[in-house]
Amino acid sequence: MVLAHHVIFTAYGFWLPNDPRGSWSDFVASWELLLAGGKATKTDERRSVAWAAHDWEARRRAKGALKFPPVTFSGSQALTLSKGFAEASSEGGYSIFACSILPEHVHMVIGRHERSAERMVGHFKSAATRCLVTEGLHPFQDEVKRNGRRPSSWAERCWKVFLDSGEDVGRAVRYVEENPVKERKRAQRWSFVRDWRG
Repeated sequence: MVLAHHVIFTAYGFWLPNDPRGSWSDFVASWELLLAGGKATKTDERRSVAWAAHDWEARRRAKGALKFPPVTFSGSQALTLSKGFAEASSEGGYSIFACSILPEHVHMVIGRHERSAERMVGHFKSAATRCLVTEGLHPFQDEVKRNGRRPSSWAERCWKVFLDSGEDVGRAVRYVEENPVKERKRAQRWSFVRDWRG
C-alpha cells in the first residue's frame, strides 16, 4: 500500500522535455525547442539522473529557445512559495513530511491522500503562484498575456515516486532534508512540515 509520495516539481525552463539526461516527456510541443534541442528524451529511470554526465552545450542551446527566461527563484520568492504551500496544505488537508524549496525546483514528501500526487502538486503550484502575484514577486510579474494571465513560473508536470514502506518514506524524507545542504545551502525547516512517524 502506498504510504506517501516523493514529488519533484520544477520551475519553468529547468528540466526540458529534450534534456540530454532524459525526461518524462514523450513530445516536444514547441517547434523552436525541438529545432534547438531535438526530440523528447523519454526515460523510465526510477532513480534521479540529475547528476548524470551530459552535453551542457546542447542543454544551453535548448534553453535559449524558450519563450521566456528560465525561472530561478530568489530567497524572498522561496519564502513566498512556502506561504502558498502552507495554505494549500491547510486547504487540502495534506500531510507534508519533508519539503525543500530550491532555486529551480521543489522536493516534497507528501502522505497518502484521496487526491493523486499530480492534483496535490497542482494545488501547491497554484497556491504558491497566488502568493507570488499578491506580493508582487511573480517571475513574470510584468508579462501579462492577452487573456489577462501571466505565463506560468512552473513546468507543467511533476516527477513522482510511490513510497510503500516506512523505510522508503524515511529514506525519502532524509533525501529531501539533505538536498539543500548538497547544493551548499542551509537546511530548511518549514512550519507546515510534520513528522512522518506520527
